[in-house]
Amino acid sequence: MRVRILTYHFSDNYGALLQAYALRQWFRGQGMEVEFINYHPRYVEEGGSFDQLLNPRRWRKNVTIGYLKATHMFWTVFGNDRQRRAFDDFRREYLGVAGPRLVESSQVAGAADADLLVCGSDQIWSPSVQKGLDPVYFLDFGAPSRARRISYAPSFGRGELAPAFHSEAGRLIGGLDAVSVREQSGVDIVRTVSGREAQCVPDPTILLGDFSELLAAQDGGSDRHVFCYALRTAEVIRKVAEHVAEVDAARLISPRSPSQRWKAIGASVEPGPVEWLQMLSSATTVVSNSFHGVALSIILNKPFLAVALPGKKRAMNERVRCLLKETNLLDRVVVIAQPAEIEDVMKRPIDWCLVNHRLGALRQRGEAFLAAEIAVASKVLRG
Repeated sequence: MRVRILTYHFSDNYGALLQAYALRQWFRGQGMEVEFINYHPRYVEEGGSFDQLLNPRRWRKNVTIGYLKATHMFWTVFGNDRQRRAFDDFRREYLGVAGPRLVESSQVAGAADADLLVCGSDQIWSPSVQKGLDPVYFLDFGAPSRARRISYAPSFGRGELAPAFHSEAGRLIGGLDAVSVREQSGVDIVRTVSGREAQCVPDPTILLGDFSELLAAQDGGSDRHVFCYALRTAEVIRKVAEHVAEVDAARLISPRSPSQRWKAIGASVEPGPVEWLQMLSSATTVVSNSFHGVALSIILNKPFLAVALPGKKRAMNERVRCLLKETNLLDRVVVIAQPAEIEDVMKRPIDWCLVNHRLGALRQRGEAFLAAEIAVASKVLRG
């Protein structure tokens, strides 16, 4: 069976690449022929084209586009060449990405010759300022009629979808043969906009659960360190990580990302995806405000603190809170950087036996969904 996946496989983002790796590995483990459709639209990281620059109603959109263009150019010119090569090597070696980059939706149909089409995890259903909803990530393009179209664990990025997108989202979701999402809030959104019942399934990293291939590939260092993975802001998480490192009597390290706008938290490191995972795995404690930073800490049974995003970014905490609720780990959340609260969380024991049992139950839920869809696609394939 030929499986083709659409997700953010192209991003120089650790979580995006590791969830893409996990979903591909899971399908390969079922004996499938799996490839990513190399759709890499310019608007995602490069901003895309400006829209009516003189129209004041488009100012927010155009400012976002301008910022993305500047960030991308800075990363291209001043970024760490070795790190960029490591991201490219990972896509080639571990994701099997090949073929030309597809930048327009009209190019996708020709690359989608498959028996099962999957729009994968990550925040592919979160409307962007510069594009809104992208129909391609709902598999809304011409493709062979035999192909079954399903979603596996996409995220809307937050607990609610703006009403302006309800009608379009409802139409796009209505075109899928089967729908699953990553968070329970996504189930509610799908029901509201389309009237359909989506299944809540785990992120591909949890679905796979086994990263031994990557952990054996490189050495993340033997120094005693606290690993801080911050996205979107260094607010709150900086002071939390600094205090954790002080309590652990360990070196504090944090990986830089292309979009980082703050000075390093502790010592800055610039690892590729494999090195990043190894550094996380060998840390005394992980401190993160990222979904995948928290998810991989749980999968690898690493002591961790999940730092809530503050202010206007609070809506994005839904993804992490949903996962922590499912694994009975909500008490690992830190909201404010007070030493007493931080130390209290650090002292709380984690019942990894219970956590792993819950991860197993989540994994079974995801496997059951995909097994059912593979069975349907196989029946169609046999004719």
